Amino acid sequence: MKELVNQDILAGKWKQARGRVKQWWGKLTDNDIERINGRVEELIGSLQEVYGYTRQEAENEVERFLEQFNK
Repeated sequence: MKELVNQDILAGKWKQARGRVKQWWGKLTDNDIERINGRVEELIGSLQEVYGYTRQEAENEVERFLEQFNK
């Protein structure tokens, strides 16, 4: 359930979140940001690819980001 809520939050606020995503994960390119387009699964996959995170590490990073973003 928590993952579904996070997906909704990210997708609904993607235009606002884009800049913060770019700041948080500076290695993500503009093309990566376009491809992600607010989808949590795409963000997790991109983090795994670009940063070499495990799936769990990427999920934890996204969770941390969303907690900070929603403050």
